[in-house]
Amino acid sequence: MSRPRRLGTGLAATVAAALAALTTPMTVLAAPAAADAAAARDAATWLGGEFTDGILPGPFGGPDWGLTIDGVVALSATGVDTSTRQAATAQVAAHVRAYNSYDEWGIEGFTDGGATAKLLYAASAAGADPTDFGGYDLRAETLSLVSPTGTGDQRGRITSRVTADSGPDASNTFDQSFAVLGLARSGDVPQDTVDFLVRQQCAAGGFRLYPDTADGPSPSCDEQPGATLDVDSTAMAVQALLTAADDGATGAAGAARRGADWLVAQQHADGSFGGSGPTTGANSNSTGLAGQALAAAGRDTEAARAADALTALQLTDANGGKAAADAGAVAYHTEGFTTAVAAGIADIDRDQWRRATAQALLGLAQVPLGRIGLDLPPSPDPTPSGTASPTASPTGSPTPTTSATANPTPTSTGTVDPPPGDTASPPAATPSATTPPAATAAPSTAPPAPGLVGLPTTGTAIAGYVLVAVLMVGGGVLLMVLGRRRTR
Repeated sequence: MSRPRRLGTGLAATVAAALAALTTPMTVLAAPAAADAAAARDAATWLGGEFTDGILPGPFGGPDWGLTIDGVVALSATGVDTSTRQAATAQVAAHVRAYNSYDEWGIEGFTDGGATAKLLYAASAAGADPTDFGGYDLRAETLSLVSPTGTGDQRGRITSRVTADSGPDASNTFDQSFAVLGLARSGDVPQDTVDFLVRQQCAAGGFRLYPDTADGPSPSCDEQPGATLDVDSTAMAVQALLTAADDGATGAAGAARRGADWLVAQQHADGSFGGSGPTTGANSNSTGLAGQALAAAGRDTEAARAADALTALQLTDANGGKAAADAGAVAYHTEGFTTAVAAGIADIDRDQWRRATAQALLGLAQVPLGRIGLDLPPSPDPTPSGTASPTASPTGSPTPTTSATANPTPTSTGTVDPPPGDTASPPAATPSATTPPAATAAPSTAPPAPGLVGLPTTGTAIAGYVLVAVLMVGGGVLLMVLGRRRTR
């Protein structure tokens, strides 16, 4: 998922760790079935056409940076529309603080941990430098937001830097999974961050979404009475843990295996999945994430069934009816698909289709989150479509239009001390990126609720999940295995 290092660099693990890895299912080396790879490219082509100047809009027309990041990851996983992906990467780099802080709403001092971790992962997956992304060292910032040793059962948790005006921290299992993924992709992942993620897994194998209860932080999933296990959170955690296991983290491989077992038990007869709470019904977001995680864990049969459920929700020239012009798009659920075929995709529904497609195509492409940007996507598009747009260097951080408002300085301990009032412009990348057009939409009148800024509305993170590197100790053979594609 990232630039500074490949996921396989953490394989200097002990023989004991290697034997533990052998107990997990092997990830899939082969590319997904041709039909699914084609469906993923069709979905990515449609999604690429929804960008304007490198930005995906939100439901009210302004830039939606979380969704734009999901789009970057989706295009990176499929190799489709390179020019749009590069333009979007440059736009995100130019608006880091618009996504992971409340600066635009006049609330200074707040940094969203989940959003920062998602940026770290996305920069890596897009081939940018996460330690100099728009002038920010996202790895150092993420590490500075991880609860330090000595904080008890909250040790290793990604948190937000909050203020009296911003409200309480609401970091969740999605955020923790992005932190593990991003840190593993950009350097060694601290064992504490992996351990905290594992503590969100209940004995049944599934993961809870929220580590907190109404009474405050809960030490572990099993210690929370009536904890709700969540398909989306489990899919993200499985992929993050597979990535961490490849990085040499202890306890990650077994937890990922148990999580994959639980996901298999949640799959519907038609191959689909539902989430929790308001998303319990079968939907393409949950199905895309779960299918991607199952492929990463080597559960080929179940991953293929999930892909079949997704293609049943995809518009084509043949089945699209009034929505045939939007061939490639994937509906959130059967009702949305049927409505679109009968009357086309209404403007009010277009946002839902963008989010569903960005998530679903990851379950079609089946490139694990931990491998996006590291491996060649299946049959990459040789002639990217899309309008001419700004491009970002694939090997350097893009140069935004405006200077960074705070250029964090990593300390010797890996934490970040952002100098107050620092307005130094970020260093130009080599080669430098074409300056992207500035976003024209004004921010909304109120900041998002804490904890939601970093949560991909499509279910990601944003997430994806890793190849399992298995050491065959007896024969001394080292196998690096690529699993399913992460970008949902």
